[in-house]
Amino acid sequence: MKRGARLVLVMLSAGPLAAVAQPGGAPLDDTALQGMRLFNQSCRVCHTRPQMTSPQYAPVLSRASLGGQEAALRGFIANGSPRMPGFKHHFKPAQIDAIVAYIKTIPQAAD
Repeated sequence: MKRGARLVLVMLSAGPLAAVAQPGGAPLDDTALQGMRLFNQSCRVCHTRPQMTSPQYAPVLSRASLGGQEAALRGFIANGSPRMPGFKHHFKPAQIDAIVAYIKTIPQAAD
């Protein structure tokens, strides 16, 4: 067996994807993992610090965002604001819940 094929086999047998975790945090459950995927597809472009010289458009999100209130996070994601589009027509309520579950796993950045 080729080395690359063995590596893939080992990675696939290592366990479920739920073993993915935030730095210094517990493994993500299935809901938070789905939320991470949705966040990466639709939110990361504005809500993460850029690696290059491009500007950051929106605040970095963490479990402390909007006071850590899950209902407030859900409402903000669904309805948006003057500076952010609402996603209630893009995501199903369960998907918004998954994004909130993921945000609740992100540690607050030390400034």
